[in-house]
Amino acid sequence: MFNPIPLNLPPYPAKLTKENETIFIFDDLRKKKLVLTPEEWVRQHWVHYLHLQKKYPKSLMKIEGGLKLNDLQKRSDLLIYNNRGEKIVLAEFKAPHIKITQATFEQIANYNSIHKIPLLLVSNGLEHYYCKIDFQNSSFIFIEELPSYDQLLIEL
Repeated sequence: MFNPIPLNLPPYPAKLTKENETIFIFDDLRKKKLVLTPEEWVRQHWVHYLHLQKKYPKSLMKIEGGLKLNDLQKRSDLLIYNNRGEKIVLAEFKAPHIKITQATFEQIANYNSIHKIPLLLVSNGLEHYYCKIDFQNSSFIFIEELPSYDQLLIEL
């Protein structure tokens, strides 16, 4: 059983319930209770942070969007769209005890080879990385902060 720990994100009033020995967290996007895992704890904090602090509309967020990679069915942790239905942010979350490594960046890069999204977010809830993709020059740069939704609409 996972005991929630403080993350390097603003706290939010998570809706936690316990049934038998299992703790559940309510997912506002999917409108259902999910088993609380360390990775889900991170994902739910990010969803609320992106919505409340960075003003990304919840209606434009999609959790675990499916994709096919080398004939394998994969799921991205979080996709965010703009109001024209274009994908603008791809996020990969890890549990807090999982170190962000080169393999994590390779995983999101592989997913993005399918999605072709201009902004990537990688986080374990304690460490956060943001990367802007330049498809024309086949390059990327790390950025200090994730732009707000309004800033991103202007930049893209």
